[in-house]
Amino acid sequence: MALKEFKYKGKSLEELKKLSIDEFAKITPARQRRTLKRGFNDYQKKLLKNIRANKKNMKTHCRDFIILPEMIGMTIKIHNGKEFVPIIIQDEMIGHFLGEFALTRKKVGHSAPGVGATRSTSSLSVK
Repeated sequence: MALKEFKYKGKSLEELKKLSIDEFAKITPARQRRTLKRGFNDYQKKLLKNIRANKKNMKTHCRDFIILPEMIGMTIKIHNGKEFVPIIIQDEMIGHFLGEFALTRKKVGHSAPGVGATRSTSSLSVK
């Protein structure tokens, strides 16, 4: 069984990489299209410059940057509020925001109840 070729809105990965940012914006969903049409801020411009220079070990706080086709295969460390989470950019991530892949909240893992939390533990000694 052959692997299915990746397509984004009917375009292959090679076709997507040839598109300019304005042409790519036309095929993205409305929220991403408005963001790309508005232009990049200074932090996003700096990140884009580093991406185009193929820098290694990139770290960013810029969670609102849209994943572009030229970023595929790169590893970018995205800040989640506490630490930098390394994310490998894959072709299915095109058009999403970087922050969607560096989760800011962890799953709460509760342990056993503490002393005094239930009626049976109130009679125990605290030694």
